[in-house]
Amino acid sequence: MDMTLVISALKVVGYGLGAIGPGIGIGIAAYGVNVATARQPELAGRLFTNFIIGAALAEALALIGFVLAFIM
Repeated sequence: MDMTLVISALKVVGYGLGAIGPGIGIGIAAYGVNVATARQPELAGRLFTNFIIGAALAEALALIGFVLAFIM
């Protein structure tokens, strides 16, 4: 088996493992926003704004991992 093929496959696996973290983080954040909105509905807009900022930062980590898979 060609060594470059093995390295390419390991890059894909590494990116897949790296994308698990942001996915779990966004899921936990969405759960927290839903619980907080259920407890205090008047803060829903403010909580949603903070959630969107946090989700964007978590997705940035996944995109950095995606780019690094191609660079390395």
